[in-house]
Amino acid sequence: MSEECKSTECGSQEKCQGCPSNAQGGFLKPTHKLNKIRHVIGVVSGKGGVGKSSVTAMLATAAKQQGFKVGILDADITGPSIPKAFGIQDQAYGTEDGIIPANSNGDIKIMSINLLLEDPEQPVLWRGPILGNMVTQFWTDVIWGELDYLFVDMPPGTGDVPLTVFQSLPLTGIVVVTAAQDLVSMIVGKAIHMANQMNIPILGIIENMSYFICPNCNERHYIFGQSHLDEVSKKYHVNVLANLPLNPEIARLCDCGEIENLADNPLTDVMKKIAES
Repeated sequence: MSEECKSTECGSQEKCQGCPSNAQGGFLKPTHKLNKIRHVIGVVSGKGGVGKSSVTAMLATAAKQQGFKVGILDADITGPSIPKAFGIQDQAYGTEDGIIPANSNGDIKIMSINLLLEDPEQPVLWRGPILGNMVTQFWTDVIWGELDYLFVDMPPGTGDVPLTVFQSLPLTGIVVVTAAQDLVSMIVGKAIHMANQMNIPILGIIENMSYFICPNCNERHYIFGQSHLDEVSKKYHVNVLANLPLNPEIARLCDCGEIENLADNPLTDVMKKIAES
């Protein structure tokens, strides 16, 4: 991540995997002229319900606690949850220069479709191409300023929006979030194959809700069955970054908009590894 990028199109100081000359296909969009974004990390999953947004929030919070300048681009247009997790009430707004994202209490910059809607509970009834265009605008028109890390919380699956992000943003790499069920482990392969086919580096896999620690006996209970993550890791040649337990406190803090107040962030060491890689 240390070699300077020679392209003027990606907005990154570092050599990015998404330069027009590489196998992403030359579809990269330039970010706003006022931006200087060093690393863009996508957080993806093969299916919904595995805690991808909470993982995104914890990674961003861990990065901020380590002194990095951080932003979150909420690319899950039809199911945005990042603003709620951070307790953001203010709307984003536009100026002559571009769109100004909201700031969390911990000074993490956040852009989400919910920050542009008068009523955040109203559904977004858009077809795929329009969803993709909106995500692209969050990259090209939002004034993120100088960031060390921009985390992109993507919708589940391999549809229009993930494809748009993979093609249009200079991704440093992706983190794949999964759960312990056999079905989820199978589906995650689709996201991995998609990234491989588009030459997007895979930073590793995080298995969420891997087990539950009983508060009475302190034993681990594998509610969704024993993990098969080591087998998945070997099969697809990707690193295991973490096995996270079911933690009601994380859900509570997300619901209360206080995820930045999480004590003992379980992804602190993961973020350190990402930063050192």
